[in-house]
Amino acid sequence: MDWMYTLSGFVVGLIVGITGVGGGSLMTPLLVLLFGVSPATAVGTDLLYASLTKTLGGWVHGRRGTVDWKVVGLLSLGSLPAAVGTIALLKYLALDEKTLRSLVTSVLSVALLLTASALLLKSRIRKLAQRRYDTVLHHRHLPAATIATGIIVGALVTISSVGAGVLGTVALLFLYPRMQAVKVVGTDIVHAVPLTAVAGMGHLALGTVDLVLLGSLLLGSLPGIYIGSHLSAKMPETVLRPVLATMLLLIGFRMVFV
Repeated sequence: MDWMYTLSGFVVGLIVGITGVGGGSLMTPLLVLLFGVSPATAVGTDLLYASLTKTLGGWVHGRRGTVDWKVVGLLSLGSLPAAVGTIALLKYLALDEKTLRSLVTSVLSVALLLTASALLLKSRIRKLAQRRYDTVLHHRHLPAATIATGIIVGALVTISSVGAGVLGTVALLFLYPRMQAVKVVGTDIVHAVPLTAVAGMGHLALGTVDLVLLGSLLLGSLPGIYIGSHLSAKMPETVLRPVLATMLLLIGFRMVFV
C-alpha cells in the first residue's frame, strides 16, 4: 500500500500547490475513508506532514517579506498554548479507541463543513469586513480578537488537523481586511508551521503518528506541491475554489456517517 500512500500524497500536494489550501482538509479524510486509517492516527500523521510541507512555503514568504510577524505572534500566543492544552486534555482523559474515534470524526466533520463554507464565502466575507471595518472591530480590540482566534484554530487543528489553512485565512481576512492578500496567505502559512509542529509532536507523544505512513506521503507530496505551484498561475481560482469547496462539503457529510 506504500505506493498508494505516495500517489495520494502527490495528488493532495498537487492540489495544495495549485490552490494553496486543502492539505489537512483532504489528506486526513482521505486516510480515514480510503485507507481505513484510525482517525486519531490520520490526524497526528497529517499534522507532522503539514508542518514539514508548509515549512518551505513559510520560508519563501518570509524571504519575500509577505509575512506580518506581529500577527503571527498574536495568533501563536493563542494557538500554541491551545494545542498543548488540547493534547494534555486528551492524555488526561485517556479516551478509549471508540470514544476517541467518535470525537475526532465529529470535530473533523464540522471542520470540513466550516472550511467548505469559508471557501465559498471568502470573497463576501472580505467585502463585508472592508465595508464595516470601522464599526465591527475597533483597532484596540484587534490584538485580543487575534489571540482568541488563535485559541480556536489551535484547538480545532489539534483535534482534526483541519483549520490552519482556509479557516485561518478567512479569520485574517475578517480581522485585517486591508492586509494584502499575499500577506494574508504568507502570515497564515508561517503561523501554521509551529502550530502543526507542536500539535504533531503532541500526537507523536500520544502514539498517534505513523512515521512510515508519514514518509510515504512526503515522498509524493513534495514533488506534487512543486508541480502544482508552477501550474497555479494557469488555473483560475474562480473555477478551483467552488470545485474544492464542493469536494469538501461531500467529504464532510460523508464523515458524519463514518
